Formats: sequence, structure tokens, C-alpha cells
Amino acid sequence: MGNLLRLLSRDDNPKYDVFVDFENAQPTEMELESYEIVDEVLQHSKDILIELQTYKGAVNEIREAITNPRNDMYQTRAWEAVLPLVSKLKRFYEFSQQIDEVVPRILWELCSGPLPPAQHLHTQQALVKQFAEILDFVLKFDDLKMTNPGIQNDFSYYRRTVSRLRLANQEPIDEELEVPNELANKMSLFYAHATPMLKVLSDATMRFVAENKDLPIENTTETLGTMAKVCQRMIEHRDFYSRFRNEETILFVLRVMVGLIILYDHVHPIGAFAKSAHIDVKGSIKVLKDQPPNVVEGLLNALRYTTRHLNDESTPKHIKSLLA
Repeated sequence: MGNLLRLLSRDDNPKYDVFVDFENAQPTEMELESYEIVDEVLQHSKDILIELQTYKGAVNEIREAITNPRNDMYQTRAWEAVLPLVSKLKRFYEFSQQIDEVVPRILWELCSGPLPPAQHLHTQQALVKQFAEILDFVLKFDDLKMTNPGIQNDFSYYRRTVSRLRLANQEPIDEELEVPNELANKMSLFYAHATPMLKVLSDATMRFVAENKDLPIENTTETLGTMAKVCQRMIEHRDFYSRFRNEETILFVLRVMVGLIILYDHVHPIGAFAKSAHIDVKGSIKVLKDQPPNVVEGLLNALRYTTRHLNDESTPKHIKSLLA
């Protein structure tokens, strides 16, 4: 395979000399079935991100409709502007449910069996690459969502309008609605989260742990931690760093490293910042701070604001100060 794997040390903070070929990894015969199922989902991720990036809300139409509540023209204009946007929001939500379905499959492949986490990374690089692509998508989606308040505004207006129609005895049949009431309730909960895709990912991971009681949670958290260390090492190690053909791959590895820390922090009972955590947060932050500030500020903010345990009393002060 050309990918050499060895433990460089056996100290409290071992470094893993691993090159995961995020640019060219291809599935082995053993990976193929799961790979193809996950690929069927991931091939739509770029389109989802493009749709979200170009999402233009109906803020003006909604404002006019609210300001002129008895003017049918403004009401119709706002409704017609919101409907195609709600269709997009529905697609985003439905895609999140596809992510929710495939995450446990990947985790089972990477966390079960007798192999240690590092060996999984060595022998299942195509699935590791796919899991990394999910993490990358999650961070990108949530970052775009957080900077677009129009999303919740548009969907709230849609729901209010549907409620008014019902109160006016013009109740639409659910089948005729773009988003039936039950689905609308689920979508409202989804978009209410500051980081909805991260919520889906962490919930799917926790469900995987809960449903596989014969699989110790350490199998999952150590896999996440080992993968984060591998990403960190690939950026630190000049020989590995130089093997990337595209500059974007470096940014990809950094995003994946941060995504793994955040997910670990949500899944592990004591989080990623505790001294006993199977993750090198300090080293990861140093790697980030060695990059141009304009490139990594969003990732540092993700660690500051989307982790769960950073502000715990047990988090070392030097870690808090690094992210202050």
C-alpha cells in the first residue's frame, strides 16, 4: 500500500507516524460494500454546500408582508418567495438524515473487531477518508448556517403562514404542503441548533455507542482520538506535509482534526480537554496557530464555541488560555 505505519513512542502522548491518503485512497474489497453505500450519500454533499452558500433569504418580501398584513399582493409575494426556500431547507434536513444513517455504518467498520485504532487507519483508508469527508462537510455546513440568520426567519414565516391558513378555516391538506406538519416540527428542532449537523453527527455517534453495548465506548473515542492525532502529525511531519498535492488538502486535514476534537468532546463523558483524554488538544491548537490566522480563525472559534467541556473546571488553565 505504500503507507507505513508505526508507533514512534509508547509514552503518555504517543505520536503516530501515519500517512492517510486523503487525496487518492481507494476502497479495498473488504471496504467496498460500506464504501459504496456511504459514497451514494457523500456525492451530494458538495451540491448541498453550494445551495447553502448561495442561499438568499426572503427578508425583504417577509418584511413587506408583515408591514402590510392586509395587502394580499405582499402576502402572495412573500409566500411565493418562501416556498422554494423551504424546499431547499427540506433537502438540507433530509440530507442530514442520510448522514445520520451512514455514520453508524462507518463507525462499526472503524471501531469494531480486534484491530487497534491505528491499524484500522492503516487498512481502511477509504472509509477513513469518507468519515473525514463527513466531518469536513459538518463543519462547513454549520459555519454557513451560523452566518445566515435568514434560514430560521424564512422557515418561521412559512410555519406562521400555514398556521394562519388553518385558523382561517383554509387548512391545507398535509399532502399538499411542501413540508407537512410532522416534518416541519422535526425541521424546526434541527434548525434551532446553532450547529445542526454537528448535533446530528454527535447524536448518531452516541446512538452507535448505546446500541452496541458489547463494544466499549473507548473503542469509539480512541478511534476518534487516534485519527485526530494522525491529522495533527500529518501537518507537523514535513515528509507527510510535502506529499499533499493540493493546498486545499492541508486545510481539509486541519478541519477534520478540529471536527474530531469537537466530536470527541461531545461523545466522551469527560470530554477532549481533560488530562486523561486520548487526544492532544494542546498540540492540535499549536498546529492551528502555526497556520495563517485568516485560514484557521474559524477553526479556533469552532473549538471555542462548539465544544462542550472547554469551560469545565477540570480543563487545564493553559488550554483555556490558548483559546482565550
